[in-house]
Amino acid sequence: MNALSEMFERNIYIKRDDMTGFAFGGNKTRKFDFLIADAIEKGCNTIIGIGANQSNFCRILSGVGAKYGLSVHLVLNGTEPKKPTGNLLLDHLFGATVHHIETTDSEERLEKAIEVRKNLEYAGKRVYFLPPGGSTSIGTLGYIAGWGELMDDFEKNHLKVDKLFHASSSAGTQAGLVAGQAITGWPGQIIGISVDVPKMELKKNVHDLAQAAGDFLNIQVPRSIVTVDENYIGKGYGKHTALAEEAIELFARNEGVLLDHVYTGKAASGLIDYCRSGKIGPDETVVFLHTGGNIQLFE
Repeated sequence: MNALSEMFERNIYIKRDDMTGFAFGGNKTRKFDFLIADAIEKGCNTIIGIGANQSNFCRILSGVGAKYGLSVHLVLNGTEPKKPTGNLLLDHLFGATVHHIETTDSEERLEKAIEVRKNLEYAGKRVYFLPPGGSTSIGTLGYIAGWGELMDDFEKNHLKVDKLFHASSSAGTQAGLVAGQAITGWPGQIIGISVDVPKMELKKNVHDLAQAAGDFLNIQVPRSIVTVDENYIGKGYGKHTALAEEAIELFARNEGVLLDHVYTGKAASGLIDYCRSGKIGPDETVVFLHTGGNIQLFE
């Protein structure tokens, strides 16, 4: 990103995982490379996803389900709107069945999802059940493979990358990245900018998931390589912050790249703040992993 690199006097690159296909793309697509294959191999014909009304994960699940002929049921926390917009509108367009539950409590939402699963199984459906974000050990394999792609990118472009920034929340993306780092021995730092989860909780979630995926491949993932920064969350998930608003504008007006307030805007605000504060040195090269945005921004 030449303009931002010049502005902040750092070498800043971007990995466009917002362009991975299926329903405007995003990081969850890589997880579905493995999750959908697993569901089909197990003979499932129905998938349950869990999220919020504007979940990117549920949006892409709805798209890949349509592609592979799988019935998709979504359990979403948030009031059912009179007129669906953004990701929720796309869920309906792809033919997903949406079950709304008016709660912010994750346990209540899970109980509702289990109830939906039981009803579907009673009706004879073979159900593949997914947690929020598709963050399972199998889904995590998507970003272990993605890390290999990044290594190829670095080599092809002759880059010595020091830091990689991305938005982190349900742990699956970061878990795959750090597991990939453990496999390759890459000496840099992967910085997960939390968009909602407290630092210590997210670090534990990332390491537990990374090690569960690592167990498939007989590797150990050191806790020391899991880095989470909680300083850009603001008032919570999806809540606007001044720093994210600035980052969204800077990326749009200088690079023609669109970010969002829920995920990538907060991650980019961390990257920009690190440049300004000197946490990224002038001789360092950094990569911003664009994990995809909430399309609600564009309405």
